Amino acid sequence: MALVDVLFEGYLGRPDHRVASTVGLVRDADSIIVVDPGLVPRLQSILDPLASLGLGPSDVTDVVLSHHHPDHTLNAALFAGARFHDHWAVYEGDLWTEREADGFQLSPDVSLLHVRGHSEEDIATLVRTDDGLIVFTHAWWTAEAPVEDPYAPDAARLHAARARILELSPTRIVPGHGAPFHPGSSTPR
Repeated sequence: MALVDVLFEGYLGRPDHRVASTVGLVRDADSIIVVDPGLVPRLQSILDPLASLGLGPSDVTDVVLSHHHPDHTLNAALFAGARFHDHWAVYEGDLWTEREADGFQLSPDVSLLHVRGHSEEDIATLVRTDDGLIVFTHAWWTAEAPVEDPYAPDAARLHAARARILELSPTRIVPGHGAPFHPGSSTPR
């Protein structure tokens, strides 16, 4: 089963208008996967936690971009040797291989789910662990807010994406800009 770590816990709504992406790490079989290496205060905010786990940028095999907003993609170049995954393709060096994200298997316990909501490109990363299913997704910014995403092109589609994720009975959700949380009856749908 896969192992999950949060390299950097994102945030938003600070008084000085700072925003940061939650950056995740998944280790599964021979795959070392970074999810959403976006805005952080400094590069070491990603690199130091990675090093504390005995890993460097060249060890990363795959990078998942939940969507194409800069706050989730800005530091992807730290992992130049990795394969990059988005909603419709895998990119490796100069090779662009189109594929549907929905159901795409990155490793034995990690797959992707196309869940349009915050943007049309949104994908969730599904990780099977000993503790249950963990989902990295921007369907939620944080555990509490915002209930209605001001950037979502279609609110109904966002709520349908959330429902689709919750139907999978995840034990933990890692949102785009906050701490991981256990979904429950108060989780915005």
